[in-house]
Amino acid sequence: VQLQASGGGLVQAGGSLRLSCAASGRTFSSYTLGWFRQAPGKDREFVAAIRSSGGITRYADFVKGRFGISRDNVKNTVYLQMNSLKPEDTAVYYCAAGTYGTISSRPDYWGQGTQVTVSS
Repeated sequence: VQLQASGGGLVQAGGSLRLSCAASGRTFSSYTLGWFRQAPGKDREFVAAIRSSGGITRYADFVKGRFGISRDNVKNTVYLQMNSLKPEDTAVYYCAAGTYGTISSRPDYWGQGTQVTVSS
């Protein structure tokens, strides 16, 4: 599976962005998909994941109620809708694919990152 993230940019605090991650590969629909982020000087951290069917999601506590993950298995794309953005959300965001039980710690595939910058 190859993953290509897009949609990052510069936004003011309180604003919204939607990230997209397009995947190639016939087995896209069988994977759990996730988003991670890495801020300058910090480790990469798990943000959200969605199971293959799209019915089950998981979020890091710091984005609950603000971010929403979704997927379109026809378009082979996973999305991250980010609302009420804060300056501390500034990071490079990565999409990933793997299995539901381990994606938050050991994804099987990584996409390249897209920069999100939130100004105060």
